[in-house]
Amino acid sequence: MRYKAILAAVLWMASTLLHAGDTVEKVQYDGLVHISEGVADQLLVQKPGMPLERSKVDDTIKTFFKQGYFKDIYATYQGGVLTLHFVEKPIISRIELKGWKENDEDTLRDIVQLKKGTLYDPEKLEAAKKRIIAALSQEGKIDSVVEVETEHLDNGSVSVTFIANEGETILIEKLRYSGVHGLDPDIFDEAIANKEHQFMGWFWGRNDGKMMLDQLQYDPMRIRDTYMQHGYMDAKIDAPFTRIDFDDYTADMSYQVEEGDIYTTKKIELYQKTQVIDEAILREVVHLQTEQPFNIKTFREDAERIKTKIADLGYAYVQVLPDLRKDTENRTLEVVYRIIPGQKVWIRNVVVSGNTRTLDRIIRRELYLGPGDLYSLTDLKDSRNALGRTGYFDSNTIEEKRVDDHTMDIVVKVKEAPTGNIQLGGGYGSYGGFMLSVGVNDRNIFGSGINMGVKAERSQRSNNYSFNISNPRLNDSDFSGNFSVFFNDFQYNDYTTHTDGVSVGTGHRFTRFITGYLNYTYSNVDYQDVNLSLYTEDQRRFFESYSKSAVSVSGTFDNTDDYYVAREGWVISQSFERAGLGAEADYFKSRTQLSKYNGVQEWLGFDLVARYKARYYLARDTGYLPIAERFYMGGLGSVRGYESYSMPYYINDRSGEYVRIGGKQTFSNNFELSFPLVPKAKMRLTTFLDWGWIGTSSLSEFSRGGYGVALEWFSPMGPLQLVFSNPINPQESDRISHFEFTIGQRF
Repeated sequence: MRYKAILAAVLWMASTLLHAGDTVEKVQYDGLVHISEGVADQLLVQKPGMPLERSKVDDTIKTFFKQGYFKDIYATYQGGVLTLHFVEKPIISRIELKGWKENDEDTLRDIVQLKKGTLYDPEKLEAAKKRIIAALSQEGKIDSVVEVETEHLDNGSVSVTFIANEGETILIEKLRYSGVHGLDPDIFDEAIANKEHQFMGWFWGRNDGKMMLDQLQYDPMRIRDTYMQHGYMDAKIDAPFTRIDFDDYTADMSYQVEEGDIYTTKKIELYQKTQVIDEAILREVVHLQTEQPFNIKTFREDAERIKTKIADLGYAYVQVLPDLRKDTENRTLEVVYRIIPGQKVWIRNVVVSGNTRTLDRIIRRELYLGPGDLYSLTDLKDSRNALGRTGYFDSNTIEEKRVDDHTMDIVVKVKEAPTGNIQLGGGYGSYGGFMLSVGVNDRNIFGSGINMGVKAERSQRSNNYSFNISNPRLNDSDFSGNFSVFFNDFQYNDYTTHTDGVSVGTGHRFTRFITGYLNYTYSNVDYQDVNLSLYTEDQRRFFESYSKSAVSVSGTFDNTDDYYVAREGWVISQSFERAGLGAEADYFKSRTQLSKYNGVQEWLGFDLVARYKARYYLARDTGYLPIAERFYMGGLGSVRGYESYSMPYYINDRSGEYVRIGGKQTFSNNFELSFPLVPKAKMRLTTFLDWGWIGTSSLSEFSRGGYGVALEWFSPMGPLQLVFSNPINPQESDRISHFEFTIGQRF
């Protein structure tokens, strides 16, 4: 830019030499696009009405160059008119990335950081190139090369293409630790990013050994932190010595470790600058123990627990300053928590934004903090989780806006999720065959929080028609209500049932996480196409048509943080059903379900969720327990890899036919690991292992297992799950299923 300005000044001297002493009557612009004439007038140093001076025109040109919009500027003067001529930089009309993460909008936004319409600037292109190389380096790629190709188009704009040639990945073949005696080096694998390659490293749960160059500087600190979790406060870990073979891109790494001695916790002091809480209450949340090896992780967690305890009393700006007093001679530590509570804070206002559909009151009723309330950190966290459990939002955040020392505003920002859909389509299930479905369903109709659905479904095995409506918060209270009417036909392998009925119920939320329900159901069940020759004389009575009048009572504990993809919390439910109130069916059922969700992103660096689900169902015949009311195992919800409802069964001795008989008790487990597959498309991949038991008189009668993977996708039709499964050691007579799917269910 400096040389262009000098050249312009030289040209200016030559063109104005004969005009020295003239007065500039007017300044006009030629080729000016990005700056308006009004703004340009403000940038002039040589203004109209001033004597023409070369230095002022030179300064004017330099001022315009500093704006960054121009490739060239020069001036001409004639007849009292000073004309500034601009050659603007071209605009980038197309940006492409080839060879690495092609068509990835997130990469263009976050790494390339150039947009269509941006002025062409070689310096910005070079900076983007360096960012791409740095990102490749973070993925463990070395010797990566990025080329930039530009094409000047006929319309004057520029097309920019970044061509990335990914370098090679370094594989850590050997990782050694010298000086390690007190700990097992294997525990370092849980902390460090660069790990030794293991056999079948590509398999889930194994170390692939890929070197992450950007993490090398942090791994020694992670190892030291692991030592400090076991009391080794003087541990020293040098930067790793790395030997790379560039012929095959493998590496050997070694750490030199000085462990030092183990320190024990001698004393724990709590010092409050202003006494705001009984010290005994604070000590209840301190998990460090005296006369035990010091643990730096527990030390940090204790500081957070102390902060939360005091913040729950309204001290939103509390500071907890942990300190350690080390006695190197006796190898002991005194722990000191200095607490500066500040002032109590009240909520001045709650602002809700981002809800284009959901009514404000639907959001506000899930919040445990409102205008005039005393601040509570736990209430704030519980409010975030309560919004997530509704299933109405893709995401939500609650920001704290400080007003002064005593007041703050809370800003709730939500991103709406698609809660309603019109389904018109078909599908195929391994058990039900081809299916045609027409339905309208919305969990948040008109943004009111009311769930309503109408559905008609027909497949090779079933015809289902239903209407349901429920309100989880009647009049925004803690009471809920539901009503449904249903008609369905279902063809099992050995008989067909026709069912019609109605259900009505109510519920009450007792605490933030505990809700109770009371429900009444009346239905008629008719059996058809029953091959009675397959059953014994005692079993045939179970196929008589019957009516059911049943009352059920249930309770649910749910403190998860999201409805569909929970990353923390428990869901525990218990229900009891009693049938026999003026109808033929006469039985008692108990259903116990448990789900635990653990997100481990904090430890692994990516969004992995571990899930455990268990179910125990028990039925007692108190008069008449129809076969359709018994329990069955197989398929989604129990043990995948087998046809739905296919167990327990027996093989008829005379005909060799497969006969389902139902069980009176069943227990099943599901272990799942879910991780992001295509985050932008809200698609996850889940691996699972199932095992279950079922029987009539004991659980040991049938025991089966299955494993596989499931694709979880928030599709335009709603949450969709595609399950691909295999049985474990199946019996010859088992009915196997390798594929199933669901729409609209919680993952």
